Amino acid sequence: MTTSLDFRISGLLRLVAAAVAVAALIANFQYVLGFSTFATVNYFSYFTQQSAMANVAVLAVSGVLTFRGRLDPRWFAVVHAIVTTYVIVSGIVFGVIVTQSAAHHYSLAFPTSSQVLHFWLSGYVLLDWVLAPGRTPVRWRTLWLVLPFPLVWGFFTLERGRDVRWYPYFFLDPAQVSPEQFRLYNAIVLVIFLAVASALIGLSHARPWHLTRHRRPGAGTPGPAAPQGAGVADGVGDAVAGTTSR
Repeated sequence: MTTSLDFRISGLLRLVAAAVAVAALIANFQYVLGFSTFATVNYFSYFTQQSAMANVAVLAVSGVLTFRGRLDPRWFAVVHAIVTTYVIVSGIVFGVIVTQSAAHHYSLAFPTSSQVLHFWLSGYVLLDWVLAPGRTPVRWRTLWLVLPFPLVWGFFTLERGRDVRWYPYFFLDPAQVSPEQFRLYNAIVLVIFLAVASALIGLSHARPWHLTRHRRPGAGTPGPAAPQGAGVADGVGDAVAGTTSR
């Protein structure tokens, strides 16, 4: 398998994942329509839905770039890391909620579409970040950019919750948690955001997997003849290696 083929496969997988995310969002919307308490604004107020929609855009753009054998622009690599963080954290938080509901003997039904949004896509974007070619190193000084959206979202959710008496997550609802618990839960969530983003940034500076797998022969050691079209792929590899060493 050539490196250029790795790029095409990775790009196609991202485009397929974007299509799966769209299908899951539609299916999940149709599922919740059957509830008498359903409200469209409430549905789109969930952090999961908002991060999933952003993820569709990121997967689509990065899929096209990777399929063409191009690296993510540095600014887009930051956006990619931020949205990937949001998707992963959504899965972590939802997993905790499911675990806690079972521990308290509270029935929490979630359809396949919800499992796709919270777990399958979270797992995919993590594997994609680790294994996919075309990774551009993300600067550490951009780490703080992962926080503004969750903070604005949280402020909006709290203000709206006071008016409509509805909160998407229990740890935001004053009727379910004390002020001390509210501060603790939300501090933990913010730490998780920073921890996941830090891990992704650190991984972005690691040697790309596709370059490790296609290691070049050492100096003075004759290697196999380069396959046709390898020049383009090697050029992409040199660009990644160059940006990693900066």
